[in-house]
Amino acid sequence: MTRRLKLLFLCTGNSCRSQMAEGWARHLKPDEFEPYSAGAEVKQVDPLAIQVMAEAGVDISGQRSKHVSSVMQVPFDYVVTLCSHARETCPFFPGEAAKLHMEFDDPPHLTRDISDKEERLKVYRRVRDELRDFVESLPQALESARHEQ
Repeated sequence: MTRRLKLLFLCTGNSCRSQMAEGWARHLKPDEFEPYSAGAEVKQVDPLAIQVMAEAGVDISGQRSKHVSSVMQVPFDYVVTLCSHARETCPFFPGEAAKLHMEFDDPPHLTRDISDKEERLKVYRRVRDELRDFVESLPQALESARHEQ
């Protein structure tokens, strides 16, 4: 049996995009990855992210937001930043963690002025599906990132 790669999804608040990415990795690639998520801040996991992931058959309701300092001791193989703030503030990880930046829209930010819940959910669903497509492309995208470093 091959060792599962330790993979960190890093985002600002660890409340939406990184939580969805972690959920997809656990759901789609459980034999390949040991996924984690963390952020530069700690916030409540976004209820709309939980809802749209549940619609897709992935339960992230038990996941919790974590500060990046709480996972610094994990020997990650890859660190994937999902927003520009996380990329700019990404700490140095000891070891040989390869970094990959993949920018995804921030549903809470994009929907802050939308009062209609269904319209807000459309944005969350789009980003959820983009994250799924990205996670499905792993580990090829990660290997490309390692070779570019």
